[in-house]
Amino acid sequence: MALSIDIFRDMLGWCTVINFGLLLWWALFFMAAHDWTYRLHTRWFRLTVEQFDTIHYTGLAFFKVFILLFNLVPYLALRLVGWTHGI
Repeated sequence: MALSIDIFRDMLGWCTVINFGLLLWWALFFMAAHDWTYRLHTRWFRLTVEQFDTIHYTGLAFFKVFILLFNLVPYLALRLVGWTHGI
């Protein structure tokens, strides 16, 4: 049983790292290629720059919250349980 908990904990840890990497990539790409990305998206959608920025900023915020809630917090909880029970 402890082995499967270890594997699940490690999986959550790697999910956290990978998802934060994707979040960082998204934020850096958004800042570095803002105008190009905006022009690309406005080919399909009618958006103002303010709407475009709001959509991406909101998306980044939600993604970060979901990473924290569904990856990092369960990872830390399993770490804490394993530490307190010597697993």
